[in-house]
Amino acid sequence: MKAFLLAAGLGTRLRPLTEHTPKCLVPINGKPLLAYWLELMEQHGITEVLINLHYLADQVRDFLNDHSPAKLSVVLFDEPELLGSGGTLRENKHFVDGESDFFILYADNLTNIDLSAFYQFHKAKGQVFSMALNRVDNPSSCGIATLSQDDIITSFVEKPAHPTSNLANAGVYIAKPEILDLLPNKPITDIGYDLLPLLSNRMAGWQMTDYLIDIGTFDNLRKAEQEWPQL
Repeated sequence: MKAFLLAAGLGTRLRPLTEHTPKCLVPINGKPLLAYWLELMEQHGITEVLINLHYLADQVRDFLNDHSPAKLSVVLFDEPELLGSGGTLRENKHFVDGESDFFILYADNLTNIDLSAFYQFHKAKGQVFSMALNRVDNPSSCGIATLSQDDIITSFVEKPAHPTSNLANAGVYIAKPEILDLLPNKPITDIGYDLLPLLSNRMAGWQMTDYLIDIGTFDNLRKAEQEWPQL
């Protein structure tokens, strides 16, 4: 199975740390975030991953040259100008030609999510798209899903002023290639704003119980370093 790992973010909220280190290589307890993702994908049988590069791309390339995964083939996609999460998918539709399903993963997160369990859920639901969800205390700052009793997402709103639930987008998806045809052809295309609202009642929501934190702020980075070794 293949995966997209979206890793081209600038990490502006982590400056000055990210002035010389790309966000995906920020260390958590001495180990780069990207290393955790490579291990997680290998653990759950992903065989090929496409990683997009932009900011300090040479550092990411050098890291991958020095830490080549044994069971995971890595394809790199350079973005001289950022395309947005949806734009990266649109410009690499060929990567998942012939696949029945593929993962979409956000490298901003530190997680031990059970990708295998999530995939089994996705297959059982039979939808074109599945989204991992986690409960949050601040739903107005997240993409929020409304979930039916049979785990179908009936609506999705990015950072709603009046949230209908506290089930937040965890940034881990499984999709069928046909959804890529829905992405608009514009310079910057975002999955949350441009794709997910089109998939209401066509995507399943999996309520994860695993650890997940966006390390994009210093508060969260410190929190991750305190919590992660205890898992």
